[in-house]
Formats: sequence, structure tokens, C-alpha cells
Amino acid sequence: MHGREIEFTNLQDSIQRCRRCPRLVEWRERVSREKVRRFQSEEYWGRPLPAFGGSDASLVIVGLAPAAHGGNRTGRMFTGDSSGDWLFEALYLSGFANQSSSTHRGDGLHLLNCMITAAVRCAPPQNKPLPDEMENCRVYLTQELRMLESMRVVIALGQIGFKTFLKAWQEVGG
Repeated sequence: MHGREIEFTNLQDSIQRCRRCPRLVEWRERVSREKVRRFQSEEYWGRPLPAFGGSDASLVIVGLAPAAHGGNRTGRMFTGDSSGDWLFEALYLSGFANQSSSTHRGDGLHLLNCMITAAVRCAPPQNKPLPDEMENCRVYLTQELRMLESMRVVIALGQIGFKTFLKAWQEVGG
């Protein structure tokens, strides 16, 4: 691993240990214990989600946050819920993924020249993060953007993903 890759890996490790937002910590951990019936037998990730993909990506996708029973369960953005169905199919058809679907963290999916990240790294109640929670997480997105030397295209999904990306990009000096 090169210096930038080590720095990126260290950032992703620190994201997974984050406890900055008490409301989000409580919610993600409660959802992990009080599982919905269809996922009763599964072990939930229940931690903040790191970016999915490499620091050498030219395509960056910024979403809102992990779903309570999607990414919060699987540990990977857009994996295990319907929002990822169309995304991974599109990435596969465009040559940015090695397969067209993703159901769990160990399903063999690899992104190619692409990284998926989010405005907020923990599943928020009702999918509505509070302003201070978005502020706390934006520091991670800003750090990721600083490391992405090959980034050429950004796709921001939804208003919060878009606004958060713009603020982070402004902080980077883009």
C-alpha cells in the first residue's frame, strides 16, 4: 500500500469507530438488536459505514445515509436494500462493478474505479439526520475528497447528498 492508500484506510477505520452523534449511535445500535422479522437470523453491522471502493476512484457517488436494515445490517452502502438494486445494476452495465447485484458484505461485489460514500455514516431515524449530525459527518467526506486525486465525476443522490457534497467540495477548495 502507498501513503495515500494507508491514509485512506486509516480514515475508514476511524469512521467505523465514530461515536460523535449520541442519537445516531443509540438508533443504529437499537436497530441492530431489535431486528425486523425478515432479518432476525442475521448479524447486523451496527456501526458507522466506511466508504465502499478505493481511493483511486474516478467516479464518486454520494448518498444520504445507510438504511436501517440495509447498510446498517450489511456494513456496506446501498447493499441489502432496494435502493441498491438499480444502482449496482447500473454500475455493472457501465463497467464500474464486477457484478450486477449486492445482497451482503461478502457477496463478491467489487467496485471498479468507483467509490460510494455518504453524507451521514449512520442510519438516522426516519432517514432524517439532524443538522449537527450532518455537520459531524461532513468532516469525513471532506477528508475523503481531499484524498481522491483521480476523481473526475461525482454523482450526488438526493438533496442532502448534493448539498453535503457541495459544502465538502467548497471546504476542499474545489
